[in-house]
Amino acid sequence: MSPRMKAREEEPGGTEVRKRILGAALSAFMEGGYAQTSTLEIATRARVSKRELYALFGNKEAMLVACITERAQRLKAPADLPELRDRKILAEVLTAFGTRLLTESTDPVVVAVFRLAISETVHAPKVAQALETIARKPTRDALRAIMANAKSAGLVIGDPDTMTEKFLGLLSGDLMTSLLLQVADRPSAREIARRARDTTMAFLQIYPEPG
Repeated sequence: MSPRMKAREEEPGGTEVRKRILGAALSAFMEGGYAQTSTLEIATRARVSKRELYALFGNKEAMLVACITERAQRLKAPADLPELRDRKILAEVLTAFGTRLLTESTDPVVVAVFRLAISETVHAPKVAQALETIARKPTRDALRAIMANAKSAGLVIGDPDTMTEKFLGLLSGDLMTSLLLQVADRPSAREIARRARDTTMAFLQIYPEPG
């Protein structure tokens, strides 16, 4: 990287500075709690001035919302989904979706963010709203689009909204609750893949092929 490019990244609005601030903020929130963490502590950890911090984010709540927003990008369904010509392809798409969703949602950082949102509802009400509008709703919308396409293709009979909730219920069960309560360990990649396949098989048994 040339000195000029590096300098641009190190400017207050640069990518590197932004990443450092968000990483420092999330680490501080997880270690000491949202309410107890000061913007000075975050700025010190990120090796930036408070002026730079406020120029980029404004306040602590905006920083946590930004952390959620960046994580939520990983949960979006890929735009190049294959055409749902048969139930085999549908099963592959649902299994891939389930695997990706479980992989991202059970990440320790994501679980910690959810725990923060629950515990800091009074101090940071926008965080819980951000989790719903930025993370949970887009995930459901993406899955609902798959269900609607499967119905249009004549592969299943059912209401897309109902099918979406059924699939998510089968996929997650009480896993997230157990992770939030810290009474269970994060499943391995193999366990996640198996859970996604089993969920898909169970779902397709509930919603058999028309006719």
